[in-house]
Amino acid sequence: MERCGSRDANLTIAFIKDAIHLINSNTSENISTWKTDIVDGIREYPIPANMLEIRSISVLDTTDSKYKRIRRLSHPPIVSEDTDPE
Repeated sequence: MERCGSRDANLTIAFIKDAIHLINSNTSENISTWKTDIVDGIREYPIPANMLEIRSISVLDTTDSKYKRIRRLSHPPIVSEDTDPE
């Protein structure tokens, strides 16, 4: 507290906790790549049991044989229930 010139202990502790939280959220441990085949018509895909977080999703574009990254949605998708019996 003396080095930064702050007199408020609670504010200093809050700054330190925020800094530790920021460091923990920006560092990654044990990052690995996992690939699976997407089959048309199937909505559930096997995800490894030890997976904690999905950082990015890419799909292989067969026209140029490159992986294209799928961007995150900025809002939840609109889901409507189909009530038509046919």
